[in-house]
Amino acid sequence: MQSGDLSAVRLLIVGDVMLDRYWFGDVSRISPEAPVPVVKVERSEERPGGAANVARNAAALGAKVSLLALVGDDEPGVSLKRLMSEGGIDASLQVDEAVTTTVKLRVIGRQQQLLRIDFETTPSHEALRAKLSEFERRLPDCDAVVFSDYGKGGLTHIGEMIRLARAAGKIVLVDPKGDDYACYAGATIITPNRSEMREVVGRWKDEADLEQKAAALRNELALDALLVTRSEEGMSLFRAGGALHEKAVAREVYDVSGAGDTVIATLAVMLAQGADWAKAIHVANVAAGIVVGKLGTAVVTRAELDAALN
Repeated sequence: MQSGDLSAVRLLIVGDVMLDRYWFGDVSRISPEAPVPVVKVERSEERPGGAANVARNAAALGAKVSLLALVGDDEPGVSLKRLMSEGGIDASLQVDEAVTTTVKLRVIGRQQQLLRIDFETTPSHEALRAKLSEFERRLPDCDAVVFSDYGKGGLTHIGEMIRLARAAGKIVLVDPKGDDYACYAGATIITPNRSEMREVVGRWKDEADLEQKAAALRNELALDALLVTRSEEGMSLFRAGGALHEKAVAREVYDVSGAGDTVIATLAVMLAQGADWAKAIHVANVAAGIVVGKLGTAVVTRAELDAALN
């Protein structure tokens, strides 16, 4: 099985972007000031996170990708712009002087994450309005829209954006956040992970119970489908024609951060290319199996994906 020709696929990614910073070092002693390890930093890395990581994943598969998001008037915002242009992504990163760009700084010692420090603020109303009109302008030039919601305030107008996209006949995928999914009503598919799904529908006692809860949520939000990513249990797609399950791809799990970004990016690319649900979730599941074997927010290349599919 191959992923097929993906170069004609055009995606528009909208959402919360962030800069993932990694400080790697050696830990050889405990601090005399407090019972914490002392990390002697030896190297650092910067990677796009959030919606920017979704964009990077889709571009790595060969799709033409546009990204619409907000950043602050600061050095991390400049870094994100540079990383997007290096990745061949047409990024419209609107500068909101009222915010600082979201940064997640991870301190890693001996391949273990020791600490994460987050810097973030909520965007201003004016910047969000400007983003909505830019969205309308870019909508005709894409086959599918991906909304990557990290709860940072960049998707305040998502309900209106989903309505516009569906009216224009686009496939709409949402990676959701929080416990109220009403704002995602009318999307083609949403992709909560297991714990996010529990937050919204409560616990389920068995597969049949999960299927009922998924059907109720799907009907309530008028979705075509609902994909629940379930870590070691693989992933389950719920739609009118019944459920489809994909077993987890067994491999060394190194880091699950960013795996959801890889899943939704791959799913969007496959659906936009015309794949059916079964093929799209199979390919997305294989991609997730590759990316959890890498450290930090990472991508799966087209060559890696085709090799794994074969």
